This record gives sequence, structure tokens and C-alpha cells, in this order.
Amino acid sequence: MKTEEYRKSRDGICREITQAGGIWLETERMILRDHRWEDLESHHELISDADDMYYLPEIHTHSLEETKEDLKTSIDAIGKPDRKIYFLRMEDKETGELIGETGYTVLQETPVGKLVHAGYFSRRKFWGQGYMTEAFREVLRFAFEENGVFRITTGCDPENRGSERVMIKCGLKKEADMKQKVWMDGRMHDRVEYRMLKSEWSY
Repeated sequence: MKTEEYRKSRDGICREITQAGGIWLETERMILRDHRWEDLESHHELISDADDMYYLPEIHTHSLEETKEDLKTSIDAIGKPDRKIYFLRMEDKETGELIGETGYTVLQETPVGKLVHAGYFSRRKFWGQGYMTEAFREVLRFAFEENGVFRITTGCDPENRGSERVMIKCGLKKEADMKQKVWMDGRMHDRVEYRMLKSEWSY
């Protein structure tokens, strides 16, 4: 979609999503929003890309049908009172171009708040430009200030240095350094885990 066309349609997309009980967040450069079926083509381009999804083989899809099922899971969650899945599309605020995805899954509801596990990934062309740090910081704000989250955890392969830098830049605390934890791509990989509590959050 051309820039001017996207700008004209953006308010309508926002109304459609929020009227359905969905999420629409904005940062300096991006819109983070719930998915629509119209996102299928670009969503498939991202999560079917073997290079972009190298560290997330459990999400990587191999057919359009698999991508449809993944997208359906996110769309079906919108507006549910007991919503568990909060993964949002990251797109350029001016053009609507897909940048990546970030969000979290609710693991447990407790009297003090939700315990969630977060994640993120993006197209390679946007790596190293601060987009993910910008987006994930807004997800943390939404989680702690608007969505009743008490504790967020996330982690990555330490070989994926860019991903770990996002956690550090966003102020998460390292909790674990696990050796030979995950079997992937024909060998065992290490994993690091990070956390943030609501009491540790500051924007």
C-alpha cells in the first residue's frame, strides 16, 4: 500500500480494531496493533522466512495454511474477556509496512496479577535500528500500566545477541544462563532467561 493510501485508511483500521475490543498502540515510529485477515500475505512473508525465523523454529511456518492457522489464533483472541494471547503486529506508522511482531502469552492469572511470557521477532531489514527496543518497551508499558501484568519473562539463544540486547536495553533482569538447553538445527543450544516485575517497571 502506498504511503498516502495507508494514511487515509489508518483511522478506519484503528476504529475497526478497537471497536472489536482489540489493541492499538503507537510509538514514535510504529503502530502496534491486533491482526486482521488482510495481514495474511505480509504475515506469511515474515513467519515463513527461514532466515528471519531461524531462532524461532516453533513459529516458523512452511505453508500458507499453517500461517492462516497462526493468524487465526491471534484474531480469535481479540476481545475475549479471558484473553491469553497478546501478540501484536508492528508496522511503520507512515507506510503500514510490516516490521515484525511482539507481545506475550498469559501463563497464569493470580491475585496479584498476570504472569506472562513475552517474545518478539522482526524482518531482517529492520535489525539493528532500534525498532524492537522501541516496540517492546511499549509492550511493557501496556502490560504493566493497562493490562494488569505482574511479572514478565522472556529469553533467547545467547547467540542471538540482538535479541538479548533488547532485553537489557528495556531494563529486564537476567535470571538464568542455561547450558545446552534446547535442541535446534542439529545441535544443542544454550538459553538465557530474563524477567521484569511490575515493581521494577519505569518508563
